[in-house]
Amino acid sequence: MDGGGRGGVYNPRTVEEVYRDYQGRRNGLIKALTTDVERFYRQCDPEKENLCLYGFPSEQWEVNLPAEEVPPELPEPALGINFARDGMPESDWLSLVAVHSDAWLLSVAYYFGARFGFDKSDRKRLFNMINDLPTVFEVVAGYAKKQTTEKSSISNHSSSKSKSNTKGRGSESQMKYAKMQGKEEDDEMEDEDEDEHGDTLCGACGENYASDEFWICCDICERWFHGKCVKITPARAEHIKQYKCPSCSSNKRARP
Repeated sequence: MDGGGRGGVYNPRTVEEVYRDYQGRRNGLIKALTTDVERFYRQCDPEKENLCLYGFPSEQWEVNLPAEEVPPELPEPALGINFARDGMPESDWLSLVAVHSDAWLLSVAYYFGARFGFDKSDRKRLFNMINDLPTVFEVVAGYAKKQTTEKSSISNHSSSKSKSNTKGRGSESQMKYAKMQGKEEDDEMEDEDEDEHGDTLCGACGENYASDEFWICCDICERWFHGKCVKITPARAEHIKQYKCPSCSSNKRARP
């Protein structure tokens, strides 16, 4: 049953062995539907005969014809997955194969349970162990969503990294401006920003920091100001390399 075969070379007999068998087959199927998806897609040619996707305990996968013996030694995967390949969007087809793969994995696991006489408590324990893992469908759907998100946000990440890696206090201030304009990349960054500035008072009017207002930090005295109090807009701030508040600017002019 390992490698390329589908017969009864290896028969798990305990709950733990059946679970390990399930894990290996599941990992092989996930590999086919995520990291090896291009090779899997090519092998599922609709011009070929009925094809099945097999997962093996060794965490390998194989696209092949169904078993010839009737009845087969083990439950068989969904038949003819290749025929639907070009009839729907690729993501929908992969999701469909993933759902059928989940059903096949459970059928194989409970085939072993029935064959080797698992009682009620063993079956329940096996199910709970299996149920603690995400389904193949959940993994495949999450992988597809992650890939789409990464592609759509790659330019935003590149922009953020260039700002954070730029030397000088001016670039640091610009990154803070972006945070306070509600451009946080995730909730964690937003929470950190709130914690950092929650007790900050405006150097001009004395009011508290508010996340929905534009603030700017003086690069000289490091005090924060409402943009409206010092007449600085977000657009203008983007072009300021080093911001000096009115007080610091006037002190410089007053020097002999």
